[in-house]
Amino acid sequence: MTTIGIIGAGNIGSQLARLAVQHGHQVVIANSRGPETLADLVAELGDQARAVTRDEAAAAGEVVVVTVPLAAIETIPAEPLVGKVVIDTNNYYWERDGHIAALDDESTTTAELLQDHLPGARVVKAFNHIGAADLTGHATPTGTPERRALVVAGDDAEAKQVAADLIDEFGFDVVDAGPLAEGWRIQRDTPGYGPRLTADQLREALSAATR
Repeated sequence: MTTIGIIGAGNIGSQLARLAVQHGHQVVIANSRGPETLADLVAELGDQARAVTRDEAAAAGEVVVVTVPLAAIETIPAEPLVGKVVIDTNNYYWERDGHIAALDDESTTTAELLQDHLPGARVVKAFNHIGAADLTGHATPTGTPERRALVVAGDDAEAKQVAADLIDEFGFDVVDAGPLAEGWRIQRDTPGYGPRLTADQLREALSAATR
């Protein structure tokens, strides 16, 4: 059993919280509006979950998921996350986030931006190319034929394995896309972004991605 910190309680964060609780983990979840606004979600999740502040989620989580809009990256506390596996689910939508030059010219990726903000953390890209409802709707046991696959990308092999183990436990095969810098292969408007793909199909989609 792991304590999973979730910073961001939107569609993806809430679904990951549900999966974590279903698989026996403790969840500490935070949003930008305060723990009291998460009462309904925590009541649904039960005794294995509690609503906390962002600092508390970062401190208490053994693995921490950051699932907030890009504009909120600067609000993620860095010190409590030193040495921890941090899973980044973000995507760049300039319509929502405003234009960010380094993402527009593709000299960096969203996960690398988070890694820059959290220099002591071990950031892994995951859960960014699946719709929120599909996180629970498409989850199947290990070994299921035609099982859906999800990507991990990261610079720390051990951290990627931690994320991969969670993905498998939550109901998906895992495809390693390489280092964080390769996360662009699964960003918005790439072949692997969105559709339900097996591991082999997802590898093909990653290879077909172009900038």
